[in-house]
Amino acid sequence: MKIEDRIVLFSELGQELLSPSEELIAGAKARNPWFTEDNIRKAIQRVAEEFLNKEKLEAWVSAYPATYFTPNGPKRIGIVAAGNLPLVGIQDLIHVLMSGHEAYYKPSSQDEVLPTFIISRLKGKLPVYLADKLNDLDAYIATGSGNTARYFEYYLGKKPSIIRKNRVSVAILDGSESRADLANLGNDILEYFGLGCRNISKLYVPKGYDFTHFFESIEYWNTITLHSKYVNNYDYNKSIFLVNGDEHLDNGFLLLKRSSDLHSPISTVFFEEYEDRNAVQSILEEKKEEIQCVVGREVRFGSSQKPSLGDYADGVDTLAFLSRL
Repeated sequence: MKIEDRIVLFSELGQELLSPSEELIAGAKARNPWFTEDNIRKAIQRVAEEFLNKEKLEAWVSAYPATYFTPNGPKRIGIVAAGNLPLVGIQDLIHVLMSGHEAYYKPSSQDEVLPTFIISRLKGKLPVYLADKLNDLDAYIATGSGNTARYFEYYLGKKPSIIRKNRVSVAILDGSESRADLANLGNDILEYFGLGCRNISKLYVPKGYDFTHFFESIEYWNTITLHSKYVNNYDYNKSIFLVNGDEHLDNGFLLLKRSSDLHSPISTVFFEEYEDRNAVQSILEEKKEEIQCVVGREVRFGSSQKPSLGDYADGVDTLAFLSRL
């Protein structure tokens, strides 16, 4: 199939996804208690608008040589998807199929319904298959935690592979941010309950930074405590801070704690003060293998959970990797 035909096929799928059925949403929600109807709809819409939009597909394709989409003999690519967010592995699936290779997709048990639906719409038109096991394929793209990454490296590392570990995202503030910027930062932190690698888990702020305007700007997120699993995490972390006498800030649904760590627990954001912004850049460079994106520098406030087709996870150009097979 020509690349132009693949673009048309994916854009037609995108149009279909803009009106998902109640049955599809209910099925996805039933498999994962973190998947609310609002988050499922939001994820589906973003996939349709960012990954399956005809103009955006054409623009992404035009940035690469034509040879990237016409391999000398298609290879069998295994995709091991995470399940922390709805449709979190679909970008890899699109990359593999657009590059002209065969996709063998192993969904997470936590996010099985939505990918299965998408693959059912593509099956018979493109070489895509659901897979329980991914034995003896030509290459792999696998996403998981630090522990599962070691497992992937042991079992899959002998073949060409992209193996992703846990990463987090950070934001740099300088005190000049508007209320709109800070409200958008609230989205970067709290969308999908902060479960994604593109959610902000750490803030770098100027020395003596006053968080009053930040808390006021994100107050509209206070209904997040209606979700039992989120509020359980909030209550637990708050109690730990109180028992240990840890200094922290609390607005009733989000905790801020001073820490040099990057990886904060759900319902908590770590922060660190700086006097020299260049020193922050040095820290980020040292920790770049742990960081997915930096809001306030390379990503606009409110955009961390809106990656484009060319925003590759871990900064590894998936299409370039596939072109070398």
